[in-house]
Amino acid sequence: MSRIFLASRNAKKLAELERILGAHVPGLEVVGLDACAPYDEPIEDQPTFAGNALLKARAGARETGLVSIADDSGLCVDALNGMPGVLSARWSGPPKDDDRNNALLLDQLGDVPAERRGAHFECAVALVHPDGRELVVTGRMDGHIVGAARGSQGFGYDVLFVAEEHAEADLTTAELEPAEKDRISHRGRALQELAPQLGAFLTSTPA
Repeated sequence: MSRIFLASRNAKKLAELERILGAHVPGLEVVGLDACAPYDEPIEDQPTFAGNALLKARAGARETGLVSIADDSGLCVDALNGMPGVLSARWSGPPKDDDRNNALLLDQLGDVPAERRGAHFECAVALVHPDGRELVVTGRMDGHIVGAARGSQGFGYDVLFVAEEHAEADLTTAELEPAEKDRISHRGRALQELAPQLGAFLTSTPA
């Protein structure tokens, strides 16, 4: 069995990662922060998703001795000039809270008509080996923001976001089955790009 570390306590994110990557690396086990000895997590102070993902993955590899993976992702809303972006998880202030973030976003878009509610999710996934090797991949999902939360399958802003692929059916990403969300989501696309490279990353030695 191969084991990798994900710098997260989000159980849904852990399951999502194991589901997608496990299809390419049979027997893969993904462990999160709650399964490891506590350490001082880095402050996510980088201006880009890739920068924050690398920050977390490097710390994970250093502290756990495991191949470590971390992602940073966020919602970029056209009418808000690309915000909340890298601040998505902390948009309504500490502590992190999905319901408060979603309520604040709806308030900010209260006077914005449907045709100007375009948005996209962006994700960077960093893979760091304790020997110093690093890999970063990215993914994107375009769509728009709806006027009220719907669905229970996802997390974060999923309840407010309708992807382009499901605009006609008007289904938020929180109303999609996990396999369909994996197929089209920003994180799913990034992980699908990373997955074929993971096996070699886990077993090979640096050149």
